Amino acid sequence: MRRVEDLRRILSVIDGRGYKAYKGIQGSYEFPAFTLYVDHVQGDPFASPSKVRVRVSQVVAGLPDSLFHDPVRCLALEDFLARKVHATIRRLVRDRRGTGKSGLIAIDAGGQEVLERTAVVVTPQWVEMRLSVGFPAAGRRVLGDQAEKMLCHELPQIVDSSVVWENQPQQGGEGFVACVENQEHIRRQLDALGLIAFVADGSILPRESGASDCPLPPDRAIPFRAPDALRITMELANSIPGASGPVNFLSGMGIPQGVTLIVGGGYHGKSTLLRALERGVYPHISGDGREYVVTCPDAVKIRAEDGRRVEQVDISPFIDELPYGRPTSAFCSDDASGSTSQAANIIEAIEVGARVLLLDEDTSATNFMVRDARMQALVRKEHEPITPFLDRVREFYGQLGISTVLVMGGCGDYFDVADTVIMMRDYLPYEVTTKAKAVAQSYPTKRRAETASPIAQITARVPLQESFDPSRGRRAVKINVKSKDLILFGREPIALNFVEQLVDLSQTRAIGYAIHLAAKRFMDGHLTLHEVLVALEQFLNCHGLDALDPFHKDERHPGALARPRRYEIAAAINRLRTLRMRQRKSLR
Repeated sequence: MRRVEDLRRILSVIDGRGYKAYKGIQGSYEFPAFTLYVDHVQGDPFASPSKVRVRVSQVVAGLPDSLFHDPVRCLALEDFLARKVHATIRRLVRDRRGTGKSGLIAIDAGGQEVLERTAVVVTPQWVEMRLSVGFPAAGRRVLGDQAEKMLCHELPQIVDSSVVWENQPQQGGEGFVACVENQEHIRRQLDALGLIAFVADGSILPRESGASDCPLPPDRAIPFRAPDALRITMELANSIPGASGPVNFLSGMGIPQGVTLIVGGGYHGKSTLLRALERGVYPHISGDGREYVVTCPDAVKIRAEDGRRVEQVDISPFIDELPYGRPTSAFCSDDASGSTSQAANIIEAIEVGARVLLLDEDTSATNFMVRDARMQALVRKEHEPITPFLDRVREFYGQLGISTVLVMGGCGDYFDVADTVIMMRDYLPYEVTTKAKAVAQSYPTKRRAETASPIAQITARVPLQESFDPSRGRRAVKINVKSKDLILFGREPIALNFVEQLVDLSQTRAIGYAIHLAAKRFMDGHLTLHEVLVALEQFLNCHGLDALDPFHKDERHPGALARPRRYEIAAAINRLRTLRMRQRKSLR
């Protein structure tokens, strides 16, 4: 291993040469407080930044064992450190020192959600930062003195300010880890209490704006307050400040399993509550306002999605007997309608294990959700292939154990099938189940249930490996992420605009690689999609996210990846237009 003096000498020698001379610094260097690994050097200053790792011994870092002795606490600590590194870089590093990406130092730090990432890795022996670096250039000529300043002066400052524990705001780090652990402790209690979600008193659900995921400022926000009928107290793993001292519990609203309606007037907070619940599948940073909005991890947001591809999905529980005899038990379409896409989205989510469906009437197909008595009288059932969601929602819970939370502001027919009705008024919830049932009795719907037969099964599908081709040009594997909502898998774009629980660009990047890994390793023509995704999860639990990168080698920078859920991976697979499936006997 070379020393820091060797790095300085090489940078001095290549100063003023063509940019490719930077290739000469690849390798490892021993600094007084850390080891620097230059894993990849970009080809020119306009290319994707170079990849470097900085590994600090725990003797130097001094991170307390108590902060990473189990997976939840370790994940939280790694996230905290990535955010500290990001903040330190913004404070210490000048963004540009030449052409293209010259002078860039960056780390993949998160937004409001706390996710498993590859940006920082903590072990009992060391802590490692994975950075993107733009080596400085004037035009395409090496600026060796500027590179020396970045690597030999700024990097040591970043390490000292953000990784060495004695230099950290230790209470802040401990509080961050404790907050994440509390959220996961609440999540583990939901099933035993018969709940699908918990929303703590005092939560701030509205966001700053449609373009910002930060909380609305306290002087403009209305803190959440649970209605008495749904109030529950949750035990915490760590104490938090209370009115009369530290407490180990939180009071708030528990949403029971079953069918829950969220009703109320426009702009009173219905969709805001639902959005908080859909993001509640992830832990959040302290101060987000939703850090104690905790949802079942198997909750999936469902919506209509005109134009999406559907492959071999049995949508017959909702849509049957299409005109001209088109079958729906193995439905395929390159351009699904609103109703068929929503039906497919539900069946696909259940197929891979969803236990809670989250729906908003604003993003649903109207004819999929309900047919009222007047429309039934005009258009007879024998001429209508759609069985509305209204007529299946109770079956989903009674037969399959799948709960639903539905925002509904325009159709009281759902009062008949709801177990719980929550009214939002001025961003505060009121439990109005009894009142809603009384209204339903006073104003009978007069519509007829349109289920021809009960739900018998959810048909499992087997993905065919040959339909996954990540190649492009001369590259056997070429997977690019163009945005949070778009993967280019080989030559095929995968549009994820309507996959609403995908929250981070690095998750999207991981999904692209996860599809390739799953196809290569687990798709054998026999395993169902659900079985493939379970095997993938077990593989990642064992080998970590680093193993997702198809170009990753041992002791190399794996790229900026964040852990996606199986539901978002499945959604991307289902939207790949080359996908081919065959059906197999029911999972349920």
